[in-house]
Amino acid sequence: MTPEHLRRHCLSQPGASEEFPFGEQVSVFKVASKIFAIVDLHATPLEVSVKCDPDIAVGLRAQHRAVRPGYHLDKRHWNTVTIDGSLDDAGVEAMIDDSYDLVVARLTRAQRAGLDTRSSGG
Repeated sequence: MTPEHLRRHCLSQPGASEEFPFGEQVSVFKVASKIFAIVDLHATPLEVSVKCDPDIAVGLRAQHRAVRPGYHLDKRHWNTVTIDGSLDDAGVEAMIDDSYDLVVARLTRAQRAGLDTRSSGG
């Protein structure tokens, strides 16, 4: 997965925006002002931090060496994924999608109503 592919996937989420609160190197992807992904698109190796259900987060860490507790984040609710080829693009995209869905699920009804919804109802 290239940095541009990762960026495009994050921005493809309904209502997603990209901000740079930590400097121009670090992209923070949000929906309704809530973070769902953080990535330094210029880092080598490329890594993305995503929100995750705590029980699932532990399982992903045990299953994949590229997944570890969130770097500088609440380690219970965030994973940092190293894009090293050990996970395919679809697996990384699924983690981003799940992170987005977790954030959207916690939005108010009014905030969710303002988003374009996915055809899958996610």
